[in-house]
Amino acid sequence: MPRQLNEVVFVDGVRTPFGKAGDKGIYAQTRADDLVIRCIRELLTRNPALPTHRVGEVAIAATTQIGDQGLTIGRTAALLAGLPTSTPGYSIDRMCAGAMTAVTSTASAIAFGAYDIAIAGGVEHMGRHPMGEGVDPNPRIVAERLVDPDALVMGKTAENLHDRFPQLTKERADTFAVGSQDKLAKAYANHKIQPDLVPVAVRHAELGWGLATEDEPPRPGTTLADLAALKTPFRPHGNVTAGNAAGLNDGATACLLASEAAATELGLPVRMRLVSYAFVGVEPEVMGVGPVPATEQALTKAGLTIADIGLFELNEAFAVQVLAFLDHFGIADDDPRVNEYGGAIAVGHPLASSGVRLMTQLARQFEGHPDVRYGLTSMCIGLGMGGTVIWENPHHPDYQSDTVASATTTEDAQ
Repeated sequence: MPRQLNEVVFVDGVRTPFGKAGDKGIYAQTRADDLVIRCIRELLTRNPALPTHRVGEVAIAATTQIGDQGLTIGRTAALLAGLPTSTPGYSIDRMCAGAMTAVTSTASAIAFGAYDIAIAGGVEHMGRHPMGEGVDPNPRIVAERLVDPDALVMGKTAENLHDRFPQLTKERADTFAVGSQDKLAKAYANHKIQPDLVPVAVRHAELGWGLATEDEPPRPGTTLADLAALKTPFRPHGNVTAGNAAGLNDGATACLLASEAAATELGLPVRMRLVSYAFVGVEPEVMGVGPVPATEQALTKAGLTIADIGLFELNEAFAVQVLAFLDHFGIADDDPRVNEYGGAIAVGHPLASSGVRLMTQLARQFEGHPDVRYGLTSMCIGLGMGGTVIWENPHHPDYQSDTVASATTTEDAQ
């Protein structure tokens, strides 16, 4: 007999300030798992109406699952955060889309009824664990020409994207990057970022103890002239620089998901409703194009078109990757619907954690845009993939009527 799936809602999301990777970064002396623990504890503190025993799963992503990012970090972080020993947890890896996959995986379980509340997130301490540390790619991948060797170097895949779409010039990429810095600075000035940041106690080898309260990577005031002077490390006279790409960063995110019924029962806020999602594979050597087919598939599943989307949170691994998406869908480079609070070029991209940052920022934007019904979060993924999640704004006037209509239809059918 067919079963009714539960509606899944985004209740709350938090993140640590993002830091620069390396010995001089704010988290040089901080463990990766402690960053996750801090986020989980903050979610529990911000939502006191949630009985901790109701959390049915903790899924935490990390791209490099060794050291303090290993040992089934979802379970160990849950225990150390003070959740009951009965709360299970696991770790997950889909490279940059790790946290996004943690969300879609636990949301699917909520929809199916395996549990009704979950915590999902991600962490990456790239200063302690550089991407690719300890891995051993099967030599047949290159020897048998299954993929182009460029697929193993993300910066080269971005250069390949410039080649494939010559209209995506370095000037356009640099202009987009300057815009990202400016939008983040404006968001900070308007207090849009700070409400979802979790202060983290840190220790510096020379300066002693301190408190991380804001992102370290942003470079406010960056100009096109500044970016034009940067080197192109992945190709002589290339297009990709440290200025139009995300840097190497440390940080963690976590969010609280629930069935709509459980959120209503417990009085938890509903900040977004999950509509659909899709992950799609593409040629690994141009992995940055992945969000395009992923978005097309997610839209089809939802019965929507790109015209229905009023807000976009696109991960800025590279400016060219976002530009390829915008060009495909006929969206202007400076469209105000895109990354309203800036993106990873400015704020940083600690790989597996970034998916939940996108969602948390979209949820915050929904509050200020009750006229927008649908928004999406999307990102490219290493080794040739893309992921997109479409969300509905509960502040939109049609949200409640649709929910009621759906419930009425279900009751009538019964």
